Amino acid sequence: MAPPRSVRLPLDPFLTLGVIGLGICSLLTLGAATKNLVPGHPRYYVDRQAVYLAVGFTMMIVLSRVDYARLRRAKNLIYAALMLSIVAVLGLGHAARGSTRAINFPLFSFQASELGKVLLIVSLAAFVVERSRRLRERDTIVRVMIAALVPAMFVIAQPDLGSGMVYMVIAYMLLFAAGASWKHLGGLAALVVVALAFVLVAAPAAGVNVLKPYQVARLTAFLHPSSNPQKEGYQQQESKIAIGAGQKTGRGANTSQVPNGFVPESHTDFIFAAVGEQYGFVGAGLVLLLYALLIWRALRVLVMAKDLFGSLIAAGVTAMLMFQVFVNVGMTIGIMPITGVTLPLMSYGGSSVITTLLAVGLLQSIYVQARASASLKGRVLRY
Repeated sequence: MAPPRSVRLPLDPFLTLGVIGLGICSLLTLGAATKNLVPGHPRYYVDRQAVYLAVGFTMMIVLSRVDYARLRRAKNLIYAALMLSIVAVLGLGHAARGSTRAINFPLFSFQASELGKVLLIVSLAAFVVERSRRLRERDTIVRVMIAALVPAMFVIAQPDLGSGMVYMVIAYMLLFAAGASWKHLGGLAALVVVALAFVLVAAPAAGVNVLKPYQVARLTAFLHPSSNPQKEGYQQQESKIAIGAGQKTGRGANTSQVPNGFVPESHTDFIFAAVGEQYGFVGAGLVLLLYALLIWRALRVLVMAKDLFGSLIAAGVTAMLMFQVFVNVGMTIGIMPITGVTLPLMSYGGSSVITTLLAVGLLQSIYVQARASASLKGRVLRY
């Protein structure tokens, strides 16, 4: 009996539809939001984003044809690549606006903290699988969290607090999906609360600043945005004004807040404000529905994966997408602090777009292999 040819199985149609839909929404939104950013080149950001999406989509298809199980054997190499790339940014990166987050190349800039999300998911998933029989031991929990904390601290030092938070959320979700004890998971959650209280309250009171003053101001500004609307609260205030101005169906070509620069970073971190102003409640709702479709299919892939490694990778990707969407949308409407988390597939940026599509490519690979495994079982039963 010839083995099934898994490479000929189709991609998950709903997952692919979600990706294409968000890509189109990104290009349409950027078209109006960035038309005044580069004088004489109104399509500068749109054209570059289209290239990033095309490259990322191609890489997604290629990765979907690779058996993800092969990555398990290379977990140490993948983790080493993660650490090396992040450390390289600190040493070779280009400083911009007080941060050193990317290495500039002639045609593009490489942000290692973005790619590191996928590398961390794969390497941690492989490690958890190897210790699955010892998952309820405290030693395993500590090792997993330290393995995520080390690169997270290097990323936060860039400083990139948002990506560092994503790393920790990924590790926590992998432990949850693998079946770690509630006692350990609850202990980790309590530890996070204590750490936040120490960093934001106790340490500054003692004269020790773990975070830079502007980071603390950004993290706490959402609690009292009107107290200093011209500084820390300015961005969120203007973002809420832009979203509110869109009303039901948006202002279309009559938008003023975003194109005229009242909302800083409206093409990256605050692109959801541009969606709200241009397309209103209907457009914002459509974007959120596409994310719901993406996350639903990611959870579906998690359930149908042929092995624990696949399930954990899907869990990590799901956690990454859910956390970034929740935090990004939350900070644009004023219910979450500003942390620099991008909106997947919507925010402008090659590293963010390509990383997200690589993560989706892993989901597609798990889907394809699960279909192949189910097909093989069906043949065995018939024979």
